[in-house]
Amino acid sequence: MSILLGLLVLVLAVSLLVVWTRWRRAAQADYIRSYMFPPGLLERLHKQRPDLALKDQQLVARALRQFFLVYLKSGFKHISMPSQVVDELWHEFILYTKNYEQFCQRAFGRYMHHTPAAVLGAGQRSNEGLRRTWWFACLEENINPRRATRLPLLFALDAKWNIADGFRYAPDCSALRANGDGTVYCGGDFYGAGSSDASYDFGDTARDSGGAGASSNDSGGGDSSGCGGGCGGGGD
Repeated sequence: MSILLGLLVLVLAVSLLVVWTRWRRAAQADYIRSYMFPPGLLERLHKQRPDLALKDQQLVARALRQFFLVYLKSGFKHISMPSQVVDELWHEFILYTKNYEQFCQRAFGRYMHHTPAAVLGAGQRSNEGLRRTWWFACLEENINPRRATRLPLLFALDAKWNIADGFRYAPDCSALRANGDGTVYCGGDFYGAGSSDASYDFGDTARDSGGAGASSNDSGGGDSSGCGGGCGGGGD
């Protein structure tokens, strides 16, 4: 009887932990979505990108929130930034040292570090980070990350405004590549065949975050000179 009681207590404790963890993640996600960036932050971005109107700056801020949500939903694993203009706003936000530290503590319970630029290539860690960003950014917008018909916001902005030093993506680049355009990077590359990297199972974490799971056999694809990225962040 005592063994049965002990098992029941253990099951109850685990169940309560799971419920609490999901509640906490939901609260953190709500905080990120509703967070008000420090006054003057968008003006700093405007100095770097004077062609961006106020509504455009606000869209960049929305994409930065999406990037932070990706970090949260990934379970604080390494992710990579796919947008030059969003990365610039992230840099400016970090310069508001106290605000950024308080934000990270409330949103993640830890500090989210900024790391150097990463592109999809031979390096396993940078590939994993960019593909993980694609996966969770797609799920955030209810896009199938393996058969995307449109781009999540985070991957779309540089091309939207033709950012000179930005990265251009398309959901399907087959027609563009047929015309010899090698400057556009493809969403399909993240889950296409032919990658020499190990398989990455983002599905388990996606299910924990309320997203659609993927098979453990899904791997990020693309050739070694493929998708561009920006800066990376997070990870232990």
